Amino acid sequence: MDFLPVFLNIQSRPCAVVGGGEVAARKVRLLQAAQGQVTVMSPVLCEALQAEKDKGEITHLAEDHSQISLDGFAVVIAATDDAAANEQIAAQARQHNIPVNVVDNPDAGTFIMPSIIDRSPVIAAVSTGGASPVLARLIRARLESLIPAGYGRLGELTARYRERVKQAFRSTDDRRRFWDRILQGSVAERVFSGHMEEAEAVLEKELAEFSSNKGMGEVYLVGGGPGDPDLLTFRALRLMQQADVVVYDRLVAKPVLEMVRRDAERIYVGKERDRHAMRQEEINELLAKLAKEGKRVVRLKGGDPFIFGRGGEEIDTLAEQGVPFQVIPGITAASGCATYSGIPLTHRDYAQSVTFVTGHLKDGSMNLNWNQLAQPHQTIVFYMGLMGLPVIVEKLVEHGVSPQMPIALVQQGTTHLQRVFTGTLENILDVVEREKPKPPTLTIVGEVVQLHEKLSWYKGEKPGYQGATSAIQPGTEL
Repeated sequence: MDFLPVFLNIQSRPCAVVGGGEVAARKVRLLQAAQGQVTVMSPVLCEALQAEKDKGEITHLAEDHSQISLDGFAVVIAATDDAAANEQIAAQARQHNIPVNVVDNPDAGTFIMPSIIDRSPVIAAVSTGGASPVLARLIRARLESLIPAGYGRLGELTARYRERVKQAFRSTDDRRRFWDRILQGSVAERVFSGHMEEAEAVLEKELAEFSSNKGMGEVYLVGGGPGDPDLLTFRALRLMQQADVVVYDRLVAKPVLEMVRRDAERIYVGKERDRHAMRQEEINELLAKLAKEGKRVVRLKGGDPFIFGRGGEEIDTLAEQGVPFQVIPGITAASGCATYSGIPLTHRDYAQSVTFVTGHLKDGSMNLNWNQLAQPHQTIVFYMGLMGLPVIVEKLVEHGVSPQMPIALVQQGTTHLQRVFTGTLENILDVVEREKPKPPTLTIVGEVVQLHEKLSWYKGEKPGYQGATSAIQPGTEL
């Protein structure tokens, strides 16, 4: 992050706005809304600020910026129409270690003013770090339509009960479970519909009857998709926000993992070829153990849990031990990577079927039905096939596939690091030697690959750029 998002308490504290124009007036209104005591420093005031002065709402110092002293102020906003003057004001504020905002010049100050969604006491702030204030306002407008005004009333209600709940439940887990139930159930719905007395009555009943006995939890097998966080389903996101624990794989993209509730425990169980953080059998038992402790567990996987995701093995163990579970599908890597590469997996002119194949079996071998894979008019997608690519090429040609058959390797598909390498069975190993693609890389074999150049619509960043959707690597600090 370029900026640390914080909320400053300026209630009854002295705040300075240097400048007397309309822009300064807007900043004054924001400071007043946060109950700051505002002093405006400017030889001349605009009509709006003059009216505020006449009503006694602001203090006015009719001084030039070169004569002012900022010592003692909690916050300073430089809002003159002179860029050089604003920078001088900011420099003086920094000398006194006072937070300072410079209008239209975020680099000169120490903080920026975000676009605000006010549902007091609930407040949301959106910022682009000064890169695009218009974009921030568009995002704010979208959030305004998604966040009901009732969230402010809900915040006030929970504030009144916060101490009682804290006394009733000593465990933070118990308090979180209680509030999850309140804020996502009938109490919240009554608040949103304006029935405050009913909402408070239901909350009182819940507080009296809520049991701190955790009992049995639940496991959610969530498909995190191939990397782009926008490809998550609504249901996946909702359950990720409710999780007490997230057990995640190596190929889960970092921004997908960051959508899990912030205070959820995170357990990394990723596996690489010949290097496993935890054996599959241990993962199965871990999920069951955590649920039996009463926790809501998200088992977060790249792609789809039921397509080479070992999801079937995990829920088999859960079913045997009587642990409740849900499975939330995700977009599998074959679909996501092919789509983002402009390679349709089926096409009436080229392929009437598609086959998904894992690049290695449980015992590490590649003992596949090569006769079936060599049939014409189909697309073959190899998961985890980069290491075994020489064998794949050899066996397909050996079983009758033309050496000129197109093939594509999609590295980090759907992410900012996506790269697509194309060739034929005859020359793809030379491409690999030259370009050196790295896992995770998906292999697509078939005539449809030749449509890549024509249909490609998604462009990743230059190689080496660490994009926002880079896959998590073992040991990554989050």
